[in-house]
Amino acid sequence: MQLEGIHHITAITGDAPRNVDFYARVMGLRLVKKTVNQDDPTIYHLFYGDEEGDPGLDLTFFEYPGASPGRAGDGMIHRIVWRVGSADAVGFWADRLGGEDVATERVDGRLRFRDPEGLEHELRVDESDDDPLIAEHVEVPREMALEGFDGVRAYSSQPEASKALLEQALGFRGAGDGWEVRGERRGSTYAYDSPPAEPGVQSAGTVHHVAFASSVEDHETWRERVIRAGARPTPVIDRFYFRSIYFREPSGVLFELATIGPGFTVDEPLEHLGEHLSLPPAFEHLRDQVEPRLTPLPDVRQWRPGAVPSGG
Repeated sequence: MQLEGIHHITAITGDAPRNVDFYARVMGLRLVKKTVNQDDPTIYHLFYGDEEGDPGLDLTFFEYPGASPGRAGDGMIHRIVWRVGSADAVGFWADRLGGEDVATERVDGRLRFRDPEGLEHELRVDESDDDPLIAEHVEVPREMALEGFDGVRAYSSQPEASKALLEQALGFRGAGDGWEVRGERRGSTYAYDSPPAEPGVQSAGTVHHVAFASSVEDHETWRERVIRAGARPTPVIDRFYFRSIYFREPSGVLFELATIGPGFTVDEPLEHLGEHLSLPPAFEHLRDQVEPRLTPLPDVRQWRPGAVPSGG
């Protein structure tokens, strides 16, 4: 029984239109689901992914309109690491981001930068044999596109406290300066850095949680293993697109175990993912109340090859 690497990463934005412009236009990701936060259906939950909406390249955001800038601190993820296919792709992104006035830094062949709200990213050349997860975009050639998550780095003042749960309960394996989380099809990394002196502030531009991918069949067994390791997971929560279990690991990072499936095509055809507001059946009765309150967003079809934007 193994986790299939990172399923998704969820962060916070205070400005959904700017968020969509950056991730769907600049970064070339596909908006694969436009829905609401199921714990607070008055706000967006936006999902960016590859062409199929696969786990492994699924960056999501809760929008709290006007939220003040946050700051990563002890017990929080501070950097998302992405895969690209080549050194040429690293150069492509340095040029593209520079053209958008995004400051970048080269570190050992990798490219680091922050989104408009301060969320830190790093691009590195993929050294795995995993299938690349790629979104089609009118301005980003396929060979230059982001290819999925490589891993995350978190701040921890006591990383040794997390070792037993990570290795014994969750099956993380030591690799480099952290761990690899690898199943039969995919893998990703998890690592710690020493925290800054300032405490973290959970708000815009920070990661809320990281989710690791589980099969539906193994989901309850993972929960039992986490309990035996001393953590306090939630019951299994049906999120309609997947099922979730949440708990904090000993360093304080919020973990989720999310099932691979049912997936985003349960309520939209693949060719039209993310074009309209999707509400799970349990929330559909709120549509007339919720939809008028949500922030208008750019039409993402303008960045999709062959798609026709509204009014076009």
